[in-house]
Amino acid sequence: MQSLKILKKITHGKKDNYRGECIEQFLPLANVLSQIQPESTPGGAAISVYYQGQSIAELYTGEANAGELWDAQHMALSYSTGKAVIATLTHILVSQGFLSYDTPLMQYWPEFGQHGKEKITLRHVLSHQSGLFDIRHTIENAQVMLDWQAMLHAFEQATPRFAAGTATAYQAMSFGWLIGGTIEKVMNKPLADVLKQYLVEPLGLDGVYFGVPSDQLHRVARPIKKEKSAITNASQVQKPRKPLNSDGRRPLSFTERVISLSGINPYDAEDALVPRSMGKFDFFSDQGLQAVIPSANGVFSADSLAKMYAMLANGGVWQDQVLIKPEVFQELSTIQTHARDRVMPIPMHWRLGYHRVFTLGKRVPTAFGHIGYNGSGAWCDPTRELSFAYIHNFKSGNITGDYRLWWLTQTALQCADQLIQGKKSWF
Repeated sequence: MQSLKILKKITHGKKDNYRGECIEQFLPLANVLSQIQPESTPGGAAISVYYQGQSIAELYTGEANAGELWDAQHMALSYSTGKAVIATLTHILVSQGFLSYDTPLMQYWPEFGQHGKEKITLRHVLSHQSGLFDIRHTIENAQVMLDWQAMLHAFEQATPRFAAGTATAYQAMSFGWLIGGTIEKVMNKPLADVLKQYLVEPLGLDGVYFGVPSDQLHRVARPIKKEKSAITNASQVQKPRKPLNSDGRRPLSFTERVISLSGINPYDAEDALVPRSMGKFDFFSDQGLQAVIPSANGVFSADSLAKMYAMLANGGVWQDQVLIKPEVFQELSTIQTHARDRVMPIPMHWRLGYHRVFTLGKRVPTAFGHIGYNGSGAWCDPTRELSFAYIHNFKSGNITGDYRLWWLTQTALQCADQLIQGKKSWF
């Protein structure tokens, strides 16, 4: 019932409040983008769609910053949507022979191979089976995340929560340092330089950063603060914190207690997602945007994400360049585990750095991508030769993605079927 209320709430917006261009078959997607933009929350959004390697939709709505309409130049912090970017870079490096999925990471990064991590491989990390999902007990506070080298050292000293390959737990924060640290050790150069040389330049991307340069900060669409009301109602009054339990943990909510009956430990998600003092950490400050936190603070334009996925939708080939070899593409797009995830509450069907695509009905078994905590997301469907990206700057947070993204994805697939087959259906 709650889901229906939320869906009803986000479907009542205006249908013609968008800018940009798209082919006729994708006009319904433009309408939905406009329709779901929150009227009570300042901000905006962008969508990009590619079909058969060609851009067919570049759409914008709302403001990127106060008084500044969203357009093609703007980028947005997209949280875990960026995991797929560093994963794609990894697959390119595997294709180039620099990395191997099943070589222990300690062979690339000797300092990593201690405290039970000797057998962890890239495959384990890319499919979230390394056991290194706990950020809360790996660093003392969230401010440490601003220091790239300190974070690499922290994971050199970390101990996995389970033996590699024996379980699945979403590495919500740790993923980027584990992958990025390995890449730097192998390539002997900063992650940003490797990203530029092997992904950004070959694809001609204009808006892909883990650590935004000072001269690009003006392009970042940041949350727009609402004017504070002079009236304070009861719901705005901060409630006193409940006392910690005997284990020093906050008490579980009723919903979490119900979830725990299914065998999931809600504290595992907290350990994976929330380092200590996270409430004092600002991802959108200049300092937060310029740090290198590949799992959580990647900043992208919608076009860059969609173009990267367009290459993946074409099996790793872009404009006659083979960026990812066929045998590597087969590996990365194959589901590695159907096991229940200890952190994510729904089946993820982890590939190597990507998960299943969530829709409101369409079946897309060959599609894969990644969502972000704020409801951003990008994906490709090789069967349809289609790729899609959605970014925004308004407040929204959900570990399994936002209803808006699910609806946009559903609509994009329906529009694609209209284009390809001359008809569309809900399923």
